[in-house]
Amino acid sequence: MKKAVLILDCGATNVKACLIAENGSVLASHSLPNNTVNDPNLSFGLIWDVDDIWEKLSVCSKKILKENSDVEVAAITVTTFGVDGAAMKKDGTVCYPAISWQCNRTGSIEKAVGKYFNAENLYQISGLQSYHFNTIYKLIWLKEYQPDVLEDMDYFVFMPSIFLYKLTGEFVTDTTMAGTSMLTDLKSRSFSKEILNAVGLDESIFPGIAEPGEQVGTLTGASAEKLGLRPGIPVFVGGHDTQFALIGSGASINQPVLSSGTWEILMVRTPAGTLKVPDWKEAITIELDALKGLVNPGLQWVASGVLEWVNRLFYADFLGIAEKYNLMIYEASAIPAGSEGVQFIPNLFEGGLFSKAGEISGLNHTTKRGHIYRACLEALSYYTRFAFEKLQHAGNYEAKQLICVGGGTKNKLWNKIRADVLGVPVLISDVKETTALGAAMSCLAGLKVYTNLEEAIQTMSNKFEIVEPNSFTAQYNELYNEFLHKFN
Repeated sequence: MKKAVLILDCGATNVKACLIAENGSVLASHSLPNNTVNDPNLSFGLIWDVDDIWEKLSVCSKKILKENSDVEVAAITVTTFGVDGAAMKKDGTVCYPAISWQCNRTGSIEKAVGKYFNAENLYQISGLQSYHFNTIYKLIWLKEYQPDVLEDMDYFVFMPSIFLYKLTGEFVTDTTMAGTSMLTDLKSRSFSKEILNAVGLDESIFPGIAEPGEQVGTLTGASAEKLGLRPGIPVFVGGHDTQFALIGSGASINQPVLSSGTWEILMVRTPAGTLKVPDWKEAITIELDALKGLVNPGLQWVASGVLEWVNRLFYADFLGIAEKYNLMIYEASAIPAGSEGVQFIPNLFEGGLFSKAGEISGLNHTTKRGHIYRACLEALSYYTRFAFEKLQHAGNYEAKQLICVGGGTKNKLWNKIRADVLGVPVLISDVKETTALGAAMSCLAGLKVYTNLEEAIQTMSNKFEIVEPNSFTAQYNELYNEFLHKFN
């Protein structure tokens, strides 16, 4: 029988199960929609129903296993989005639901963090920019508004580990998820006693910390039946999907990776020892890599979310999604580089490069919607270059190319504009399940199919379509400098 690892992947919009072979090929994948639900304890609160997610993961697992009866599952792991988790007791009882990163209840907590800790010092220790959805603010919210929960719970368990518990009956905290909490120390790769003490918490509220690829336990009989598997299969520590997408892309050290979707996240795997933590006003966030000794500096901004706005405003009369996007790209391709003076400045986030409302300038009576869409693609590419250069400066390296993964890579025009604006080749990954592949690499290293994670990355690395910059690079260089001067 063919051997494979089963990856249970919980995303914000979909949950899926994937079978990944030892050579990295995706044998099967099935997904179901995921969504937040209203918090029964708070009228405006949003939570994750972990039991519903578990049910969907089970359905996905059974489906792909039934259709691939010739595959033997050698190991299992779990990956999810960051920061979120739930207060739990040792018997698995949830004391308070998992608060979603999409919930705004912690906005006031983040604004008042100064009463606990200086925000700049918090960044220098943890490496994380302050966002209202960070784990630290959820725990402070529980402390201030639901103190009985903290007293009643045994552990605060991050999302991947909730499902690892369901698989094995064992609790664990993985480093990559802890690294999204704003409660860790970049230098020690563990929880910061200084930060925890300042907010009145103790490290004992988290299960023991472990690295991706370490074995948690084995699949229990009840969970085996639910997933359609045999009991006793080894289950390995998983973690944050961003870190697995990085290694699944095949990125080597100091090779930036752009994950392009509703948000764009530009990150790089760089040695912790060579990175000087930048000024917190630089907006760079630093997470813990899936491999010891490495960290992941990065920046993020709204991307396809901006394109969706253009879609709704200018192309609402087209019903078919594929038809609509093909037309948008076709019309924008007919517009020359520079969009004939039309400039699109999206409000990507509060602060950073753009701290004011977005705008569209350079309009005249000949302007078409294709101008605006192309200008939007160019503006987003300018910000990619801005972030690309920022990370190189912080990590003290020179990047020769950019790896690009995610849904945004389907837009060939955008890929060309990115390459021209950056002035370096853009490598488009041919792997759709990059996150699952990265999780599989970690799992297979844990099984000793590969000596270590780096060997798995090198052996299972995917192929790329290379988009080279062309003659528009010089023109875009001038436009980029004008863009920064006018709007930064």
